[in-house]
Amino acid sequence: MLDNVNEKLAKTQKLYNGWQKNTLLRSETLPIKPPERIEVPGRPEKPDLIDPTQLKQRKLGSEEGRATLVHAICHIEFNAINLALDAVYRFRDMPDDYYGDWLKVAKEEAYHFSLLSQRLQDMGYQYGDFPAHNGLWEMVLRTDQDVLVRMALVPRVLEARGLDVTPPMMDKLARAGDNESVKILKIILRDEIGHVAIGSRWFKYCCAKKDLNPEQTFRDLLVEYMGGGLRGPFHNEARLQAGFSQQEMDELVKMV
Repeated sequence: MLDNVNEKLAKTQKLYNGWQKNTLLRSETLPIKPPERIEVPGRPEKPDLIDPTQLKQRKLGSEEGRATLVHAICHIEFNAINLALDAVYRFRDMPDDYYGDWLKVAKEEAYHFSLLSQRLQDMGYQYGDFPAHNGLWEMVLRTDQDVLVRMALVPRVLEARGLDVTPPMMDKLARAGDNESVKILKIILRDEIGHVAIGSRWFKYCCAKKDLNPEQTFRDLLVEYMGGGLRGPFHNEARLQAGFSQQEMDELVKMV
């Protein structure tokens, strides 16, 4: 596992480049060990991981408050690299396009992390200066037994939440005069719509293979894993672009 941040970023790019150039190929002849459960993915010693309820909310009127927000998003993007790579590593029986899609996601998440890490440095901080939580990886562990469940709950629930909350964050940062952070969030929002769309694509593919109705299956998984509905409000337009149907959006609103 890579706990050196710069090495992880470089090797993520190398993996993507290798797949694009056909120098990284799936082995169909060599014996391969089955995937292992990864309780702790490669990560640096900092930030300290604490319960989400212990994270302090700081106002965006101060530089430290804005840096705290940027750090929180930076931590999400770092985790998202591991999420995408785990989707490649863990699920071995998907079409080639699936692996190309998730290597692309990993590469773009690494790019997002780099932008945010540099922004933190410009603000006088660095990744690891503030505590964070481990909620994203905890969901990865809960969904490591089934690619259908993973595609439903990580991209279409956790990552899709970013589609809802990013525009309001951009507005708040803009009002605080932090236009540099806003520019980065615009890039992230654009790319994250594509990432959630990839999750939607492969969730529907998995449902079709099992002759399941994707909308009903998604609702059932929300009840089983999330206790019912999701927290709103929802960015309807962005979620539609990311592969949600209008019927799904109507159901999500009812389930709030």
